[in-house]
Amino acid sequence: MIINELNYVSKAEEVIKSLSYQDKLGNTYVKLTTSKIRNLLSMVSELYNDAIRQRDDALSPEMQSRIQRLKVRIAYEAGRTTRDDDVKKFVENAQLFGIISEIGGSRKNLILFCNYFEALVAYHRYYGGKEQ
Repeated sequence: MIINELNYVSKAEEVIKSLSYQDKLGNTYVKLTTSKIRNLLSMVSELYNDAIRQRDDALSPEMQSRIQRLKVRIAYEAGRTTRDDDVKKFVENAQLFGIISEIGGSRKNLILFCNYFEALVAYHRYYGGKEQ
């Protein structure tokens, strides 16, 4: 996978740093607003909760289908016309499509992806992600 248990946090920080900018006063901000990733985080959190409860190492077809729906939702959000294409940049820089494709039927990979997404959101907040 593009990420692993040892590097997903630093990768998430790199992604968010790549999306940040400084204003004239030296304050750091991320153009991507919290509201734009909130729905995605909700879907990821639901998948995580269900994966944690599951005991089998292989994901059920229903879980794999939900992962595919998440991928479609990410594509929709990234494809929406925005002035700055901030969601699209976020998706591309975070390599979300590639990582989701690598989940396959692995519960371990799904949990890793969910942890990575949570780290992205945490660093977004840390580096001044805007509320809207």
